[in-house]
Amino acid sequence: MKFLEEQIKKMGKLFEKGKPLEKFYPLYEALDTFLLTPGTTIPKAPFVRDAVDLKRVMSFVVIALIPCLCMGIYNVGYQMEAAQGAAHSFWGAVASGAAKVIPIILVSYLAGGLWEVLFAVVRKHEINEGFLVTGILYALILPPTIPLWQAAVGISFGVVFGKEIFGGTGMNVFNPALVARAFVFFAYPAQISGSTVWVALDGYTRATPLAVAAATPKGQSVVQALQEAGYNFGNMFAGFIPGSIGETSALACLMGLIFLLVTRVASWRAVAGCVLGFLTMSSIFYFLRGPQKLAFFALPPHWHLVMGGFAFGSVFMATDPVSSSATDAGRWIYGFLIGVLTVLIRVANPAYPEGVMLSILFMNAFAPLIDHFVVENHIKRRLRLLYRKA
Repeated sequence: MKFLEEQIKKMGKLFEKGKPLEKFYPLYEALDTFLLTPGTTIPKAPFVRDAVDLKRVMSFVVIALIPCLCMGIYNVGYQMEAAQGAAHSFWGAVASGAAKVIPIILVSYLAGGLWEVLFAVVRKHEINEGFLVTGILYALILPPTIPLWQAAVGISFGVVFGKEIFGGTGMNVFNPALVARAFVFFAYPAQISGSTVWVALDGYTRATPLAVAAATPKGQSVVQALQEAGYNFGNMFAGFIPGSIGETSALACLMGLIFLLVTRVASWRAVAGCVLGFLTMSSIFYFLRGPQKLAFFALPPHWHLVMGGFAFGSVFMATDPVSSSATDAGRWIYGFLIGVLTVLIRVANPAYPEGVMLSILFMNAFAPLIDHFVVENHIKRRLRLLYRKA
């Protein structure tokens, strides 16, 4: 380790002020802080001693995403085997899935990283570790058959217009990965939504559970329609269904959530608020079900939880500390409204049976307002208590 530290210090002299590589100092700084602890110290008090910094927080999120990534790779290969009618092979599915998924991740990191470096060099600031999370989050919420050039265009839009124009990491109003996903969704809807996302797999098409539920005619059982399409609660919870790479498995998302809560990286209040709002709204629709209502109304609330990208969104997107509410009470309100809006969009709008992306982006915009009212309420309450004591 000492040898590595010495070599990096020697390399750093080439990037000092006045040296040939001065403009590219952000690249050296990123490598230095990634491999070693920061070499700079604060000369004056107060001093804060804490092993947790931005780099480690971002690393924890990436670690929490590993179950979703592994399950996504395997499921993509599994779906390809089903499309081809081939005999199931675990390692064959992993290899086939990796061949589809890894290029998307690499393109996401390369294209988005290029913009990160460009803005860091122009603005003369360090390269932030936040993109480690943005790059993989974006890749995991894409379908495995998306053209790589579209993936590159999407992450470019998300990094530039979702983060950098606001000032970079920590200043963005919206989640950059969701901004990138939303851009691709509206710019190239044929490649990002519906059953046609699987058409590239040897002409094989299969509607996702959400698509099946949304297409079920009035008066028919939506649960029966799902079962006839080959879906049950168990395989949807585990993630053996078509869909975006990392969103299909509620089980993998739950594993990631446990890690984030244990390491105190994610706010349990935001996640609990999402689930509470989600179950409340889905229960209301279930109570209002009837032969004249959309069949989606009759889907039991617990089935809703394992369909679509709600689990992934509530665990990894809604908990983004930058674009979500910062107050404890605000996180409950913020999460609750995300859950309500997700079900409202999903059930009441059969043309777009997945609402978590738009719900989170919508509430990103309202998060500062929610915090404002929460803080104002705290101030008023304390003033009332002060006046009573006086």
